[in-house]
Amino acid sequence: MIEFENVAYSYGGGELLSDISMQLVPGSFHFLTGPSGSGKTTLLKLCYGALIPTAGHLRIFGEDVAMLGRDDVAMARRKIGVVHQDCQFLDHLSVLDNVALPLQVSDQDTAEAMADIGELMSWVGLTNRAHALPPELSGGERQRAALARAVIMSPDVILADEPTGNVDWEMSQRLLRLLIELNRMGKTVMIATHDLGLIRAAKSQVQARVLRISNRRLQLAGADL
Repeated sequence: MIEFENVAYSYGGGELLSDISMQLVPGSFHFLTGPSGSGKTTLLKLCYGALIPTAGHLRIFGEDVAMLGRDDVAMARRKIGVVHQDCQFLDHLSVLDNVALPLQVSDQDTAEAMADIGELMSWVGLTNRAHALPPELSGGERQRAALARAVIMSPDVILADEPTGNVDWEMSQRLLRLLIELNRMGKTVMIATHDLGLIRAAKSQVQARVLRISNRRLQLAGADL
């Protein structure tokens, strides 16, 4: 689905990532680790076409991103759901309307999808908060709303950038269970996190590959995690 071949990314004259080679295959589950500033968010942005490699080849659903136009990248990104670290919402819209926003942007009939949206809100445990405004949500509720918005288009790949960074342990476990459930439905999942406890908790529930960015390169993490 997403394939890196000797990919590098430079910014401002400095190389942030170097010689990255990996594949996200259908149904796989990955954790992406590394210290703050190591390039985890940059790698995720490459995965969904927000950034273009400065060297090497990056293929998304078989297409080299360097050869794709803006519209082609936008179409490919409909198959990729992203849970951003900062969870940005439109504060004047309800949680339900924020979750449904990707359907409106893609010109889909939101009215026909309302039953599915209701099920999705129930799945993330936000049925009672559907008509609240984003500033009224707790940190955990915002993260669950972000996850619902990321999967509303039924993407093939879910990318989550530090989804448990601002929530307590109990809520982080709930979010992890939701992501594992998506994986069991056949979705490819990659979670960027510095929380080794979260990774250890997941290992008993899902077969996950743990990748670590170190010195600008991607490595397979050891079995000690």
